[in-house]
Amino acid sequence: MPDRLLPRVLLAALLSCGLTLAVPPPPWASLSPLPQARQEVGAAPLNGRVYVVGGFLADGRTTPRADAYDPDANTWAALPPLPVPVNHPAAVGLGGRLYVLGGHVGPGLEGATDAVQVYEPGRGWRLVAPLPSRRGGLSAAVIGGRIYAVGGQRGPSVGDLAVYDPGRNRWTVLPPMPTRRDHLGVAVLGGRLHAVGGRTDGRDFRLTAHEVYDPASGRWTRAAPLPTGRSGHAVVGVGRCLYVLGGEGSPRPDGMFGEVERYDARSGAWTALPPMPQARHGMGAVALRDRIFVSGGGVVAGLGPTAAHEAFTPPPC
Repeated sequence: MPDRLLPRVLLAALLSCGLTLAVPPPPWASLSPLPQARQEVGAAPLNGRVYVVGGFLADGRTTPRADAYDPDANTWAALPPLPVPVNHPAAVGLGGRLYVLGGHVGPGLEGATDAVQVYEPGRGWRLVAPLPSRRGGLSAAVIGGRIYAVGGQRGPSVGDLAVYDPGRNRWTVLPPMPTRRDHLGVAVLGGRLHAVGGRTDGRDFRLTAHEVYDPASGRWTRAAPLPTGRSGHAVVGVGRCLYVLGGEGSPRPDGMFGEVERYDARSGAWTALPPMPQARHGMGAVALRDRIFVSGGGVVAGLGPTAAHEAFTPPPC
């Protein structure tokens, strides 16, 4: 029997015995859409749910809307609105509370704010100590029970880095990023803050910069650059890997990136993964239960919000 026929014969034999072959699920799945189409949102995990706040509406207005997604029920619930409506904020969950940092109050990218808004389920919103500097288009992450806010813009792009201690309600200014930028993404791997991609002064939309801050030494170092330079993308950490999804600044006619690339902190190498079903930027992305939930965003360069909400199941890292 020719060797090329053996796989077909074996498959026929298995099927004749009533056996079925396990087919892995697709990496991307569509979920219940965001209740309000919007982009340039903040997003974070909290108490097993995905929280999405603020952003731009289709007419360019900034919305105070806040919603929480329950992965078990595949449903959204509206929350009390933000006290300070913002677009381009950063958001993190810590200690049972949602922190919304900075952003722009508008119109557009005007009115960078230093406001730090905190939502506690059952108690609503309040304001805490403001950021040391006004900025939108920043990113943030949690290390050791403290919040690190990095980059952003207030007209020009900035490299500002500051850390917030919730117990003392106090910010401390730290050494700035070597590459000042906004519309970047950050993730924490091994207790270090990785800042990836972004843009500078609204000109270069395809930065490949990948810089790492070590809280123990207080120093920044450089890591392997992002293969596909972009801004307005999402960055999420899972285990020892970080994932970069979508973005803006592509030479394609729509100006969008659908690429998904993974960085492994152990090997220091980047790998291309299955792309997004629809390229977008300015979306929220949250890692929860071994999946990455991607909410909202813009489907064209500039303004073009969507209500799309999808889950990406990354391969083992």
